[in-house]
Amino acid sequence: MKLSTRGRYAVMAMADLASIQGEKPVTLADVATRQEISLSYLEQLFAQLRRAGLVSSMRGPGGGYKLAQPLASTRISDIVLAVDEPLEVTRCGHNSVKGCKTDGSRCITHDLWSELSRQINLFLSSITLEDVINRQVLGKAAIFPAAESINEPEALVTAGE
Repeated sequence: MKLSTRGRYAVMAMADLASIQGEKPVTLADVATRQEISLSYLEQLFAQLRRAGLVSSMRGPGGGYKLAQPLASTRISDIVLAVDEPLEVTRCGHNSVKGCKTDGSRCITHDLWSELSRQINLFLSSITLEDVINRQVLGKAAIFPAAESINEPEALVTAGE
């Protein structure tokens, strides 16, 4: 699975907004310049972020965007989902009863990819804009308990490395 530019750019722009937000709104032109993202692309993303209630906008001179929620309660998953970025790894539709094979059955690896999708969602739901701004993301992913019993601990990537 590869997160598209929609989700990545939305998170980058929200983190930029969060890092410099003060009393006055921030223009998308300023965000576009700092993050090297197309202004027209940002306008599309911010329209979706505004509809999702993650940012508020002010028109006119001195206008721009502000965060609509505190940093600590703005989850990365909310940002990604607001711009219609699917977080599914399976070929089947989300919560689909029918599988991805032509006969309607699920492939042999369906549960593997379904669980990976769930883990991605859990991880992105556990990270907030505050974590990103304070650079407290590394080490947030926990090792699955069963992995601790593997005989080759050097093969594991631990949260502290």
